[in-house]
Amino acid sequence: MKLSPITKRNIIRILPFGFISLVFACLFLWIEYAAIGDQTNTPESAIQITPQVLLFALSGITIIGLLIGTIEILFLEKLFVKKSFLVKIVSKFFIYTLFFFLVILINYPIAASIELNTSVLDDRVWDKYFEFFFSITHISAIIQLVFSLLISLLYSEISENLGQNVLLNFFTGKYHNPKSEHRVFMFVDMKASTSIAEQLGHVAYFEFLRSYYFDLANPIVKNLGEVYQYIGDEIVISWKLSKGIANNNCINCFFEMKKELFKKRESYIKKYKVFPEFKAALHCGEVTTGEIGALKKEIFFTGDVLNTTARIQGLCNTYNAEFLVSNTLKNQLNFGDDYKIKALGKHQVKGKSELIDIVSIDLNNG
Repeated sequence: MKLSPITKRNIIRILPFGFISLVFACLFLWIEYAAIGDQTNTPESAIQITPQVLLFALSGITIIGLLIGTIEILFLEKLFVKKSFLVKIVSKFFIYTLFFFLVILINYPIAASIELNTSVLDDRVWDKYFEFFFSITHISAIIQLVFSLLISLLYSEISENLGQNVLLNFFTGKYHNPKSEHRVFMFVDMKASTSIAEQLGHVAYFEFLRSYYFDLANPIVKNLGEVYQYIGDEIVISWKLSKGIANNNCINCFFEMKKELFKKRESYIKKYKVFPEFKAALHCGEVTTGEIGALKKEIFFTGDVLNTTARIQGLCNTYNAEFLVSNTLKNQLNFGDDYKIKALGKHQVKGKSELIDIVSIDLNNG
């Protein structure tokens, strides 16, 4: 069964929780071993480390990390989506601390039964657990789990704030040295945003924009797009050329964003008394990609293609069109009967000497 892009993205976001938990579990075990030394120095409340216990412990902590990642990405993230960074971290910290007490209650007796080679229902197992519960070993275990959790949550929040794959690219140094790439860019601009802002006021308009961006997210991910920048009411979406033209992802992204937003129309009207609509332009070309910035680093694209895409989008008003695409990109896509394409001819755009050939694209049932 083929996984959807949204499912793949969720899995990629969940995996670091398991990996970080495993790495810190190994680190803390090594520190304890270095500090305690001989097994005879191990406190009575602690489990004696045997190969079987070690395998169970490391497997268990990895599974716990993955479980926390799943809860975080699929449930708690949505619950705290409108909360500040500090409120998110502190609230989740207390929720997961309670969760850890429950996890230890389940896992410690199992590990003790493996060490004692007996049933988990044996009285010796539970005597050992009660001794452990009121010991420094219990506190140490909680601190270790909470520390791993804190690092995982920080990684997740920072990764989301920087953008898809950006933090990973920084760690791997993928764009430490500038490189040339062929990319597709879509500039998406909200219609009548100035009048909407005046109508709603600054605070309500901010909430309006947050809802708008949130509702457009899934269609972007589904069609393998990457959000490059949010600029006021404008979104710049990018694809590597091969991903953008595969299955017409860059074209489908626009229409699926419209569809997804329209599903929420009644909600917008009820809450804000206005419904957001947008226009967009698509173009492709070569860009230089690399890390840039002295006080704040980011992955940066530079090239004529960005300026040209912005200029094409400016022609939407000229033609009263919602979606314009350069002929350069159109010729690399395979259109079926689902689309109607209207040639608009060649145009001189600001900053370019050569003429740009553009088309408008709509759905046949649109």
